[in-house]
Amino acid sequence: MVAKQDDEEEVNYERTGEIYKDLVTLLREKSAIFSENMSKQKVRVNEGQQKEKDQPDETPRKREDATLRKASTASRRSALESSRINLGKKQMTKRLEPSLNWKSTIDAKGKRSSVRDTQGGKHGGRLEKPRPSILPGIAQFRKSVQKVEDIISDSASESEEDEEPSERRKEANADLPSEYWQIQKLVKYLKRGNQTATVIALCSMKDFKLAQETCQLAIRNVGGLEVLINLLETDEVKCQIGSLQILKEISHNPQIRRNIVELGGLPVMVNILDSPFKCLKCLAAETIANVAKFRRARQAVRRHGGITKLVALLDHEQNATEPAYSSLYETEDVELARCGALALWSCSKSNGNKEAIRKTGGIHLLAQLLKTSHENMLIPVVGTLQECASEENCRAAIKAERIIENLVKNLNSENEQLQEHCAMAIYQCAEDEETRHLMRQHGGLKPLASLLSETDNKERLAAVTGAIWKCSISKENATKFRKYKAIETLVGLLTDQPEEVLVNVVGALGECCQEQENRVIIRKCGGIQPLVKLLVGTNQALLVNVTKAVGACAVEPESMMIIDSLDGVRLLWSLLKNPHPEVKASAAWALCPCIQNAKDAGEMVRSFIGGLELVVSLLKSDNKEVLASVCAAITNIAKDQENLAIITDYGVVPLLSKIANTTNDKLRQHLAEAISRCCMWGRNREAFGEHRAVGLLVRYLKSNDTNVHRTTAQALYQLSEDADNCITMHENGAVKLLLDMIGSSDHDLQEAAAGCISNIRRLALAIDKARYTYNSNRHYKLPSITQHRTCHSHAQEP
Repeated sequence: MVAKQDDEEEVNYERTGEIYKDLVTLLREKSAIFSENMSKQKVRVNEGQQKEKDQPDETPRKREDATLRKASTASRRSALESSRINLGKKQMTKRLEPSLNWKSTIDAKGKRSSVRDTQGGKHGGRLEKPRPSILPGIAQFRKSVQKVEDIISDSASESEEDEEPSERRKEANADLPSEYWQIQKLVKYLKRGNQTATVIALCSMKDFKLAQETCQLAIRNVGGLEVLINLLETDEVKCQIGSLQILKEISHNPQIRRNIVELGGLPVMVNILDSPFKCLKCLAAETIANVAKFRRARQAVRRHGGITKLVALLDHEQNATEPAYSSLYETEDVELARCGALALWSCSKSNGNKEAIRKTGGIHLLAQLLKTSHENMLIPVVGTLQECASEENCRAAIKAERIIENLVKNLNSENEQLQEHCAMAIYQCAEDEETRHLMRQHGGLKPLASLLSETDNKERLAAVTGAIWKCSISKENATKFRKYKAIETLVGLLTDQPEEVLVNVVGALGECCQEQENRVIIRKCGGIQPLVKLLVGTNQALLVNVTKAVGACAVEPESMMIIDSLDGVRLLWSLLKNPHPEVKASAAWALCPCIQNAKDAGEMVRSFIGGLELVVSLLKSDNKEVLASVCAAITNIAKDQENLAIITDYGVVPLLSKIANTTNDKLRQHLAEAISRCCMWGRNREAFGEHRAVGLLVRYLKSNDTNVHRTTAQALYQLSEDADNCITMHENGAVKLLLDMIGSSDHDLQEAAAGCISNIRRLALAIDKARYTYNSNRHYKLPSITQHRTCHSHAQEP
């Protein structure tokens, strides 16, 4: 029995053909090629038989061998024919089965059929507008162009954790439920039916479980997405609503989202945002919120003016039909603002969209909506503010709107998701000192501390600990957290927590450790041991925070003893080999208090094989923070004379001199201090002068940083013990600058400046004395201090 299937007709299961006794007879009847091949094979067999008759008689053994060979050949031919027939059966069967592959584009045949159906529907009374099919080559070209636009318009630092996964595939022979075939029939009605049939088909399709992948697959495989997008361009509101309701449900699927963008669905949805019907605008905004989960879709929304239209949905006064503020609490207006905020939330994950939201006044409207009590609307509003707060310009706009009070108010909500996003928004905004002050002023620290005890929701816990971390940068806030017993709770969260939580917990403890009382609490609560254990991790952000916390704890001698007993100093030293510059710098900063407060620091440092050579080699880094931290570590290492001799042999003097030509005040401060320490050994003073570091150091005195002045004056004082260095200082105008600093309120700066001037003056007096002696005895006039560098040697002649 043969059943014929046409692409444009339903399958006919009634018998319409003849019955054949076997498959070979059928193929002979229907295939001329198969019949011809069979005739040729029969001729070859007859020729072989005739040759056997013409051959002379053979011995019985030979005849037996020939018979075996013939049987073997026949069996192979039979097996080959059987395999060919089976292959034909499989191919025929495969053609009758639906494809289960999620393809990125519709095949050419399906496109032609879709276009024909669309045109046929138009002649049959449909209200839809035909859409031209997209050729595969043009679609591929558009993809490549869009990829280039993605790279240009959005920064590389944009978070793309929501990029779509690779295409999912199923086995071709998987069983499909009946819904699959029913939905395919409904899609065909959408293609062919008139207006009434289209509405009925859309309503019927809504009754299926569209969240299931099988139903989404059925709509996609027969070109249903293109039909649904075509319906959005009609003037019939019912068809538009039904289509959007279906697209809203199926657009949760990552591959469906990509197909909607490829078929040009986003511009159509953006245009619907201008519709006078609120329900239609709500559905369009919600669908955009689902689709705009990846970069290219977000760019498409912005490129077609969608950000401006979505921001307009937030303006309840414009959308209201009654006086302002009275309609905000009406269901339709609240829903419209919620959907607009939901779409902006998805779009705000791109940096370009954040700036577009700010420029169109979106921050002000979001701040106004934050004053309402509708939790369903507050969640996307706060989520959008949270995303925008990652940009400095948006943070300034948020600070100008003074939304911190409302964020603190919503922290006390019963809704866990709202609490989470409020805490995340505070985390982003608390980079600013004024925001941290407002958090303390409006009583936002206490609810944050109370939420620490609720550890079931890890996402909310990560947001809360992050907000505490940023808020504790201010010492006043750290004191408040100690009052609310937050330090003890944070120590308890150092174990059995995901890395996202640990990074924030350790960061908060590192900031709180800046106060002596908090360091004592951490030690008494047993927080040193879990902190040291975290030094063996691999998470970069976690390592940066934990090294800072361990270094802050090492300021306490009692804590330093615990760190040393746990081999924490060795772990910190090993992090100097970490490939990430931030980890290197943080580890070097942490080593400074460890070396300062260790009992036998010199011996401890020398016990690390290759440790001193590693520290000196880091002076070749290009990272300013790494250089500053290593200079600070060298300052502490050089306090031990034996260690100073070792790093001198490793070439610390030329490396320090090489980086002296810098304008970074932080690096200047610690570099000058390191040079001052290194002058205490051998001929290092003269070596710094030979490597032209003295003149560069004099320039540091023109900085506006008092700390740079102090350490530079100390370094110049040590260098001024060499006569040639004194001449260099005098030539570069150091005397006048140092004279102004003698009147400073910093006693260390006063002493260093006076000592340096004293050495320069002593050399000048020696030269004057030598000049007088030469003039008296030899009637020879010596040059001044700034004209010749051999004056010092002349002064020592008899």
